[in-house]
Amino acid sequence: MPLITERVAQARNGANDKVICRMASGWAVMGDVQFLTGYCLLLPDPVVASLNDLDTEARTTYLLDMARLGDAVLKATGALRMNYEILGNSEPELHCHIFPRYATEPDDKRRMPAWFYDWKNAVPYAEDQHGALRKAIARLLDGSAPNEAL
Repeated sequence: MPLITERVAQARNGANDKVICRMASGWAVMGDVQFLTGYCLLLPDPVVASLNDLDTEARTTYLLDMARLGDAVLKATGALRMNYEILGNSEPELHCHIFPRYATEPDDKRRMPAWFYDWKNAVPYAEDQHGALRKAIARLLDGSAPNEAL
């Protein structure tokens, strides 16, 4: 089973511990690794091959959810800015990588795409270490966080 399809199936079944929340277009999930704290993804449900496979309404919903998730991550982490990437070359199913970028990143990484980080040796997501952030992002998305402006 392709990775994105597998992760969406796990989210539907309550078996994906990285789920932030269900959104209108799919699932907001924390990244498997947290080399940039707050790195997350938006997985569509149902899964499609690419953004171009969505009709106009579904495409609009997905892109709005992507921006809303980025707003929540930005607010929850205090990052400098957000980067959004929809690629699909390695995993040919629609998914968006949402990367918080920080002023404190090393100079040689801060101006480069997140792909220049060492993913293989990055800190893996762990609920005891990252769960509070996952929950804070979820609260911002559901509107229960103070001063919610998403």
